[in-house]
Amino acid sequence: MARIGPGDVALTMADLRVVTRFTAGCAAEVLPLFDDPGDDRPRAALDAARVFADGAERSRRQRVTAVGAARAARTARTPPGRHAALAAADAAASAYLHPLAKATQVGHILRAAAHAAHAVELAGGDAPRGGDAHLARVLLCATPELVDVLCRYPRAPTGRSRVAALMSGLDDALRSREDHGR
Repeated sequence: MARIGPGDVALTMADLRVVTRFTAGCAAEVLPLFDDPGDDRPRAALDAARVFADGAERSRRQRVTAVGAARAARTARTPPGRHAALAAADAAASAYLHPLAKATQVGHILRAAAHAAHAVELAGGDAPRGGDAHLARVLLCATPELVDVLCRYPRAPTGRSRVAALMSGLDDALRSREDHGR
């Protein structure tokens, strides 16, 4: 574990792997919604996240593929495809969660799930019901270890976008689960 300074949280490589495994699972579920079969950047980001989560060293691969998937999102043909690519980008980027006790860091933990839920909403045309149902399934996949890492950080920032609302709702639900002993 790295030295912890003022304003930092304790964070180990094992913690980063827990977070990245969770985010990769969230992104994998919606990757089929990405609408350009000739563009493998979101899949490459998801693969990079999984490789790290499974024990490989954290490397430049996660950063480069996260940027690539985010660029693929900009050229996606549909809104669900855009959010699926962003979920993959966030999964790869989650390997670089920082030990800074800032609410913005919560995005590395929960934004992939929020983008995935929004992709489901948009694909099904039943927002917010589809996103809420998706997040209910995500809650079942969140391990106690993931919730432990999340609770080291301040609550997710609130925002005006649907993704921000989904992320904030998921944050509240996970912390509530922790407060009530699951």
